[in-house]
Amino acid sequence: MSFPAELQTREQFTAAYDNSAAVPDAAEVLASLRGRSEAFHEAHACAVDVAYGDQPRQVYDWYAAGRADAAAPVLVFLHGGYWQARTRREFCCVAAGAREAGMHVVLGEYTLAPQARLGDMVAEVGMLLDALDAHPVLGRAGADAPPRVVLCGHSAGAHLAVMHRHHPALAGVVAISGLFDLEPIRRGALNDALRLDSDEARACSPLHRIGPGAPTLVAVGDAELPELQRQSLVYADALRAAGERVRLLRVAQANHFTILAQLESREGTLLAAAIELAMG
Repeated sequence: MSFPAELQTREQFTAAYDNSAAVPDAAEVLASLRGRSEAFHEAHACAVDVAYGDQPRQVYDWYAAGRADAAAPVLVFLHGGYWQARTRREFCCVAAGAREAGMHVVLGEYTLAPQARLGDMVAEVGMLLDALDAHPVLGRAGADAPPRVVLCGHSAGAHLAVMHRHHPALAGVVAISGLFDLEPIRRGALNDALRLDSDEARACSPLHRIGPGAPTLVAVGDAELPELQRQSLVYADALRAAGERVRLLRVAQANHFTILAQLESREGTLLAAAIELAMG
């Protein structure tokens, strides 16, 4: 991927990916998300801290489908935070619409930088998907059963999601405001914790791992940073050029944080797309 000519210095690359600085009321929006998430978690039964590995953050929370249907589709959500911040509990309100629509919802966790390398995080999400696929309720009933998991991620979580498009349990992937080429990340301050070198950045970049996989929705807000919009467009074009099933969705008047309302709401466009993927 080529960069815009104006991106030359570390400071310029840092600013080009500073989502919080680009949203004037980012602190208030995130506080509202946390408040809605706390209320949702308190109001709904949940299997908490289910382990998929032996490390502290190798866990997930599971909100069962609003209707009693063991064979309901499964929405798995991976939070953002540039691979070095946030937790699943800050975003669990995104389960509201999907649960009401009859989906099981899993909020996955992963180890953050600098405790983990990016490749380790990618491997952890693979472990999570393997554990869910073997789950007596959430998994497929045998390797020949149709996939029923839609893997959805936001920001850094979108990156981790599309790195697993090839997983056999997946009926689809929803990548919201994602990062698909990590070389610009390597060149700014975000890399202080990630410690990516050029080889690792390329190996962990979905743009350089285009291959057969689940149908994919690439979504980005039209009020997001230009670099986020550019990366989404380039990645969707690369999937399409490879003959993969992909849809690019530009969400009107949405910034990097408010875009999640379209997943949280029962009438949201992102939730509708996830349900469509789940239904095949």
